[in-house]
Amino acid sequence: KGDFMKKAVIYARYSSSSQTEQSIEGQIRVCSDFAKQHDFLIVDTYIDRAMTGTNDRRPEFQRMLKDSSEHNWEFVIVYAVDRFGRNDEDYAINKRTLSKNGVSLLSATQITSKNIDGTDNINGILSEGILVALAKYYSAELSQKVKRGMRETRLKGYFQGGTLLYG
Repeated sequence: KGDFMKKAVIYARYSSSSQTEQSIEGQIRVCSDFAKQHDFLIVDTYIDRAMTGTNDRRPEFQRMLKDSSEHNWEFVIVYAVDRFGRNDEDYAINKRTLSKNGVSLLSATQITSKNIDGTDNINGILSEGILVALAKYYSAELSQKVKRGMRETRLKGYFQGGTLLYG
């Protein structure tokens, strides 16, 4: 059975410094359980801490994309598709890079365009597209709310955080 197991890596990330290592531990546990349930052998784990998903300038993410060209594994397992990315253009380009290298992207909690055997999941194509669009929307909406809140705080003359000036 050992030689016939599908080889996979786990990619995990959290966005902000206000999140904790527990976020990563939870993602890895769910992905590991998914892998065990579906007979995947996890050969590596890539983790980006306090890195946004709105762009792909994440060191471990880039290392994972580069390593995919070595053909040592066939699958990337993420907790949810928004862990892979929240920018639809980057998402598509990076997923295509994996695909060119014979690697499929799977989510431990959501339906994606690939089945666990690497074949196309017709129903998952639409689902994955919607999930990526929702992730992009969520990021844009959150950014708008944060900026509005900061503006209101500033207009009221309240302290917005950061380092206090001395003197």
